[in-house]
Amino acid sequence: MRAVEFQEYGGPEVLRAVEAEVPEPGAGQVSIEVAYAGVNFADLKARSEGYRVPGLPYRPGLEVSGRVRALGAGVEGLTVGQEVTALTEGGAYADVVVADAVTVFPVPSGLDLRTAATLPTVLPTAYALVHGVGRLQPGETVLVQGAAGGVGTAVGQLARAAGAGAVYGVVSSASKSAHAKENGYDEVFVGTFEEPVREATGGRGVDLALDPVGGETLRGSLASLAVFGRLVSFGNASSAEPWTVGQPELYPLGRSVAGFSILSLAKTAPADLRRLAKLAFAKAADGTVSLPVTAEFELTDAAEAHRLMGARTSTGKLLLRVAG
Repeated sequence: MRAVEFQEYGGPEVLRAVEAEVPEPGAGQVSIEVAYAGVNFADLKARSEGYRVPGLPYRPGLEVSGRVRALGAGVEGLTVGQEVTALTEGGAYADVVVADAVTVFPVPSGLDLRTAATLPTVLPTAYALVHGVGRLQPGETVLVQGAAGGVGTAVGQLARAAGAGAVYGVVSSASKSAHAKENGYDEVFVGTFEEPVREATGGRGVDLALDPVGGETLRGSLASLAVFGRLVSFGNASSAEPWTVGQPELYPLGRSVAGFSILSLAKTAPADLRRLAKLAFAKAADGTVSLPVTAEFELTDAAEAHRLMGARTSTGKLLLRVAG
């Protein structure tokens, strides 16, 4: 079968198309004939700095849609040939991938395989940020870093549907503002955001800030919180050093900080992941959320997809077309 992997860390050019053995599922696993694979920033961090890479060579890719090829021992509730979408531990850039059955879901009714490929990482993450760790209440205000990306696109729509009083986004370039405003955002700030947020909220700050960037951006998000405000960190795109926060930042205004990682949740609390995914996927099935695919590449052009995402000019969701 075809696969894309890297044998050393570096830029997009280290991605190589290879011929590989077709993987077979072990106990509790499912093999999937891939139709589409999602491209995520975590894939770029894996390629460039070894994020979550257990060893080389490594095949990236954390989410797919496709059809069940084979079932491992003990797997129930799925059938060969069934259309599914899945969260994987890597390896999705291939004709066939193996995933733990607990992270494999039937494609929601009414959705096609192309749309289903946008769901596994982005939508449960966005749903958890708004309704789980974020605990957004009607009338509250939200600040979202990376508002034009996949998670940001879904968060804007979910926050609006949940009755947010105002949804503010931060993007890296003016060209991304229009995309964010089409997906639930009231105002979008380019780059600098702390002072604009204060002005937009009459000096109060926001109730909920969602940050996938880390570093100084995370510090700015924390400083932008209102009294009793909540910050959720869900990534470190800046590759900044690990951060700490303590009494001086939290005590005076009763602020709180939480974290979320869907990849970690899949390992530590798979039953909760399935509950979360069911709730999130329902929002796509009923039309509350749509995740626009803004660029699609052939499997063997994965390096081009990485170049586009790495340039920070893309919006929405990027996919690799494998057999769709």
